[in-house]
Amino acid sequence: MEVEPGIRLWVTEAGDPAAEPLLLIMGANAPGLAWPEPLVDALAARHRVIRYDHRDTGRSSWPFDTDPYPLARLAEDAVAVLVALGVARAHVAGMSLGGSLVQLLLVDHPERLLSATLWSTAALGPWTPGAHPEASGLPSPDPALFELWEHLTDPRDREADLDFRVEHWRRLRGAGPFDPDEFRRQEERMISHAGRHDSPAAHARADPAGLERAADLNGISTPTLVIDAPQDPVNPPPHAAYLASVIPGAELVTVPGLGHALGSDVLPALTEAILRHTATHPG
Repeated sequence: MEVEPGIRLWVTEAGDPAAEPLLLIMGANAPGLAWPEPLVDALAARHRVIRYDHRDTGRSSWPFDTDPYPLARLAEDAVAVLVALGVARAHVAGMSLGGSLVQLLLVDHPERLLSATLWSTAALGPWTPGAHPEASGLPSPDPALFELWEHLTDPRDREADLDFRVEHWRRLRGAGPFDPDEFRRQEERMISHAGRHDSPAAHARADPAGLERAADLNGISTPTLVIDAPQDPVNPPPHAAYLASVIPGAELVTVPGLGHALGSDVLPALTEAILRHTATHPG
């Protein structure tokens, strides 16, 4: 679908079209196929599940090199998807950067949301000096990730890029079980889907200034669930607890073993948490 002149987003749906919509918003540089199929299928048993490729991922337009945009623009893309599909209001769920985009929707487009669920993310703006002084003591990502991210845009052939992607997921997983074959199969699907193997890194280069909205979080009234990911090496505890504390009425639950990657071992508990929240706050 075209969300603005020259910009098309790939969108797919699962489940009963008459069911309450649930929009899934993936993290940085990741397409909609990064949502594991078993998770999508489980959510689709109760919802019209909508997922899409961010711009500069998958089969969507890749405009950044010639027409750069701020990260906050990706939140407007999420709204554009709902508008194009004729969805007035939806439940939304997002992880990592997707969780940041959900926060932008909560503060800028609450009329579009039935509920929000977010995990493996940080409160908007805590990295900005003075924006949220009480957040200044929150932990930073694992240094091993910064070392890997320095090579995100290095040129690699397909097999080397697959190896890099799987290693990235291994580090994002944190402590706990990791099945490299599971993530390699997922990455092979995403490469085939996109028709290219180069690692998308536009979101790592985009201007994050529009995410400095910490002061607006205390005005949120949409029912919000924050899921604590105790093994997350990017936004480790107590990031989730802090985020829940600054969103009025937010519920905080923990999914044991959850990191910054969606392995099959954590999907049942994650699914249960999302569906319990959406069932508690129907449209």
